[in-house]
Amino acid sequence: MSRDYEPVRGQWYENLEEEEQFRVLSVDEDSELVEIEYLDGDIEELDLEAWHEMDLERIAEPEGWSDEDDEESDEDEEWDEEDDEDDDDDWDDDEEDGDEEQDEY
Repeated sequence: MSRDYEPVRGQWYENLEEEEQFRVLSVDEDSELVEIEYLDGDIEELDLEAWHEMDLERIAEPEGWSDEDDEESDEDEEWDEEDDEDDDDDWDDDEEDGDEEQDEY
């Protein structure tokens, strides 16, 4: 039984014939193109005619999926860690300054 779903940005689908899962990144109604991203990160553009020929089923977001927003927050955490390391270097500098003061007494 064929299901005819309209592409919805952010919605996950499974192509039942190819057994591939993907999400819709964008829908351009003017050019009649749908941009999709597969689980492996590959991105493809389909025309609406090809979209409607596929045997699709809506699915929930796959477990363990990480989108770009998650990656950006990971990068922010890495930056914070680097910033903390810089703070540690400053602390070491302060300690050295303290040693110099103690030597003067």
